[in-house]
Amino acid sequence: MAIRTVQGRTIDEAVQRAMQELNAQQDQLIYDVIEQPKKGFLGLIGTKPAVIEVRLKPSAQEIASTFLKETITRMGMEVELSETKKGKDLSIVIECPDQSSQGRLIGRKGQTLDSLEYLTNLALSQSDTPDFLRIRIDVGGYRAKREETLKELALRVSKKAKQSKEPIVLEPMPARERKVIHTYLANVKGVTTESKGAGHKRHVVIGVNE
Repeated sequence: MAIRTVQGRTIDEAVQRAMQELNAQQDQLIYDVIEQPKKGFLGLIGTKPAVIEVRLKPSAQEIASTFLKETITRMGMEVELSETKKGKDLSIVIECPDQSSQGRLIGRKGQTLDSLEYLTNLALSQSDTPDFLRIRIDVGGYRAKREETLKELALRVSKKAKQSKEPIVLEPMPARERKVIHTYLANVKGVTTESKGAGHKRHVVIGVNE
């Protein structure tokens, strides 16, 4: 981030000038005082202005993408990131050079990808930025493919539950995947869904209400 040197009769004036020059609010700036203002003889001779070095704080998007790329680099992989911002949501697609790298980043049932997303959001929440963004991370279209798989599972199991008239317990899933099941079956007649269990054992139970 480029550093700019700004002067003013007081530190506050220097900060105000920096805000005008950078077209930014004060909470978007980081500055260091290089020289304190000094009054000269009789308030005139030898007067020295306040001098600050100022720069803009990195945006939430910059923090998120930098953290994610550095984390993946430490995993021994070099990737490119494609980012799309819509309102307060930032979608980051990881572009890998090969299928092996994609598999490593996705992990078993998307666990590694979920962890990368969680850690990136955590790093952003603990950063010194006035922005707020929700980070969504994908690689190789995994999220969409997984959602279709979950919908097929939900439909198949709901039919089985209706035929047997007995509730069916699905395997534990993260909140994102449970939400897909609940949403998809919300308008299916004769079927109910409920999340049970705690922590990593939380799962969906598909029942019937006929």
